[in-house]
Amino acid sequence: MKEREESVAMILAGGQGSRLGVLTRFRAKPAVPYGGKYRIIDFPLSNCSNSGIGVVGVLTQYEPFALNSYIGTGAPWDLDSPTGGVYVLSPYTRVGDVGEWYAGTADAVFQNIDFIDRYAPEYLVVLSGDHIYKMDYSRMIDFHKAHDADATIAVMPVPIEEASRFGILDADDTGRITDFVEKPENPPNNLASMGVYVFSWDKARYYLVADAENSDSSHDFGKNVIPAMLGAGEKLFAYQFEGYWRDVGTVGSLWEANMDLLEEEPSLDLSDDAWKIYARNPFMPAALVGEGSTLDTCLVPEGCDIDGDVVHSVLFQGVDVGVGASVADSVVMSGSQVEQSATIERAILAEDVVVGEGARVGGPGDLCVLGAGSYVMPGAVVAPGETVEPGAVVEPKGAKDDE
Repeated sequence: MKEREESVAMILAGGQGSRLGVLTRFRAKPAVPYGGKYRIIDFPLSNCSNSGIGVVGVLTQYEPFALNSYIGTGAPWDLDSPTGGVYVLSPYTRVGDVGEWYAGTADAVFQNIDFIDRYAPEYLVVLSGDHIYKMDYSRMIDFHKAHDADATIAVMPVPIEEASRFGILDADDTGRITDFVEKPENPPNNLASMGVYVFSWDKARYYLVADAENSDSSHDFGKNVIPAMLGAGEKLFAYQFEGYWRDVGTVGSLWEANMDLLEEEPSLDLSDDAWKIYARNPFMPAALVGEGSTLDTCLVPEGCDIDGDVVHSVLFQGVDVGVGASVADSVVMSGSQVEQSATIERAILAEDVVVGEGARVGGPGDLCVLGAGSYVMPGAVVAPGETVEPGAVVEPKGAKDDE
């Protein structure tokens, strides 16, 4: 058995993120880029490191390669200890089993009980891998201890019109949870679970085993495990979180989260040395801003070559913006090229997109999304609200008729 750890964290990172459309066509949602130099998974990983949690399991399933290769040994997050560190955990076959995919969030953790038992933790921290926020989990664990809780759920109010997307709970004056319902059609209130849990490991283990043996269960924490614990009279408490938190499950919410970084005083401070968000970044030269170009309220990281205008936008590493080109209210991911006199407005461009000379992408109205490796030919137009598939070619209107 490994040296005992007080806490082990398990990050649920196997979700497809289908509402992100072409941005998750070939990767899991936690691997989606954010903020000019990060990926979504950087936030729970950095939170674990900063909180002193030295053993982290990342549970992958859908399109895991991008996430696996990105995490690597865990060194960027200081999670490469010889006695702990970060481990990428995919579904696997045991002796006598045929093997199967994770059936739900609780099943994903259940299938890795042996991994957790190696460290014999007092507490299990279960995290969603697709939220953007900074949080000190050690404070939540202290709250859990102080209330002698069996499970603690991080909560915060959400707009009532969005509450049906979350687990919704009630708590008494002491913070003890009295009711919990997962994604109700008609939410009774707006106090939402953030998908951040602290369990006393002995209790969590008992309920995970019981849930695995229940053939009628969907093997989900919110739908099955939490209600089972509540129904059995276990002590569940709500931990009130105050701070920035974004569930970036849609194209619109991902764009908004990037735009949040451009506020004069961003709610999410990524320059805070006291709580750094770490990432694996390429080694590239400093950004080059050419004569006559304009930069206004934007993020421009290393490797960019800017000869046009960039306004209220987030660029990633290695983006080129040509002479006379303009990028406004947009997110442009690594390696993309906006050629001479092209215009981009209210759009998200995935990696390695090429927008040809004089082409137009987006405009006022709904967001436009271009999949990785797509090519908008010179003079072509991608209208507001349109989506271009990865690797697709957009020709100028009438080009085929002229052939």
